[in-house]
Amino acid sequence: MREDRPRAVVVGGGRVGRLFTTLLSGHHQLTVVDSVAQEPAPHADRLGVQWINDDATRPGPATAAVLAQAHVVVLALPEAAALACLHEVSHRMAAGALLVETLSVKTSISAALRAAAHQRRLEALGVNPMFAPELGFSGRPVAVVPLSRHERSERFLALLRGAGARVVPLAEDQHDRLTAALQVATHASVLAFGHALMETEAELELLCELAPPPHLTLLALLARICSGGSEVYWDVQAGNEAGAAVRAALSQGVLRLSELVAEGDRDGFDALLAGAADFLGARGPELAARCDALFRSPELS
Repeated sequence: MREDRPRAVVVGGGRVGRLFTTLLSGHHQLTVVDSVAQEPAPHADRLGVQWINDDATRPGPATAAVLAQAHVVVLALPEAAALACLHEVSHRMAAGALLVETLSVKTSISAALRAAAHQRRLEALGVNPMFAPELGFSGRPVAVVPLSRHERSERFLALLRGAGARVVPLAEDQHDRLTAALQVATHASVLAFGHALMETEAELELLCELAPPPHLTLLALLARICSGGSEVYWDVQAGNEAGAAVRAALSQGVLRLSELVAEGDRDGFDALLAGAADFLGARGPELAARCDALFRSPELS
């Protein structure tokens, strides 16, 4: 291991932490700090990643030492844990180092991170990988909230791009408004679909046998959400202030459809579809082709 490489710390050894461990380990002397005793990722030993079992809200001497030496620290934690450890972590970092957070909701953490960065003269950056961590960065979008744009921030963004990520800069309020549509509405739609199936008491085995591609796709999405950590999905729904309005709009959409059907209003139904088509605009044919390609997959036949 080259000892002249910059030093990095990833706080959190879960799924998101492992994503950033993979990103940083080839370029940094890397330490992972996690409060739950567990084995490092399979490649950790080969890459020389140090693993410290510690609580970052009350850092012990070993954690304090690596934080003080770090050029980059990534908080790969749920919102409550990230906010709880932000003060302790930032106050142990050297001036000029970069502190990165990875939350799916930015408003609260951005304000706290900006204040900590100003007090400690740190660079600060918010990132949000818009995909499951196991999929990796290549070809996938990463929302970025640049709270400062200096040398270490630019190097970190270059690492993301070098891993194949599509970096999309956003302001924190813009980020939360867009992720309310991208995540809150999407997850709420799938969970509402699951609720509807449970209410109908439909036999799952028969549903799977008979399912056309759209239904099977929604079942697969429901299973994916159920197999993930509920804390992540709860943070998306409960932490985003724009989420309530999006869920209300989703409910209104279902009520509007029910009204049109109850009233036998075919013209209103056609207008609803036309309005959606107008919203999709020039992207409509491209997206329809994407859906067609998905549904032609043997797994959905």
